[in-house]
Amino acid sequence: MNKKNIDRHIIAIGGGGFGRDPKHNKIEKYILEQTNTTNPRILFIPTASAEDKSYIDNFYACFKSLSCEPSHISFFSRTPRLNGIFNKADVIYVGGGNTKSMLAIWREWKVDILLRRAYDRGVVMAGVSAGAICWFKQGITDSWASNLNTIDCLGFLNDMCCPHYLEETDRKPAVHQMLKDNKTINGYCIDGGSAVHFVNEKQIKAISFYTDRKAVFVEKKNSNILEKELSHIIL
Repeated sequence: MNKKNIDRHIIAIGGGGFGRDPKHNKIEKYILEQTNTTNPRILFIPTASAEDKSYIDNFYACFKSLSCEPSHISFFSRTPRLNGIFNKADVIYVGGGNTKSMLAIWREWKVDILLRRAYDRGVVMAGVSAGAICWFKQGITDSWASNLNTIDCLGFLNDMCCPHYLEETDRKPAVHQMLKDNKTINGYCIDGGSAVHFVNEKQIKAISFYTDRKAVFVEKKNSNILEKELSHIIL
């Protein structure tokens, strides 16, 4: 297939989904639908949670009830050859947790390169929290216990991303202050229970899969911080 005809998808989730309740699978169904494949193969990367067993169990509990082939990879036990695993995936889903530690491990294993190749092939890229901000140029993270910080990420999307925007009360004021102080760039702030879908690096829609959840684009214009609520669909 001509590369120009391949759509590149990123679905960035602000919080929630199977990690909280494997029976609440609305956003997971939406992700699988974007593959246009009857029985897509979904690869879970739970690095940011240090491969928490209960998180992995929730992943399988959710996706085994759907029409797909779920699998996951580990970097904390004997790690298989990665090229073949990534080449077979139709969806790559990145879990939440410590973004800084996740990115460090990925770079050691050259996962950042494998993810870029998969994205360019048209594999649907998705993830929650750390797994949402990793696709952006910059993220707002709580990887440090003391306070929220900015972190440079993979840069597939040339903006900032902040998850848990309204459900965690310190997020919104921190983002606004970082923008005022020129410590972050403009970008997408996504509440838990909502997601933003990008195709070919352009935002096409926001998705609300919990009641009254939203995503906004936040930017600094002159000395003002402006928020624009994204048009969204309700699952």
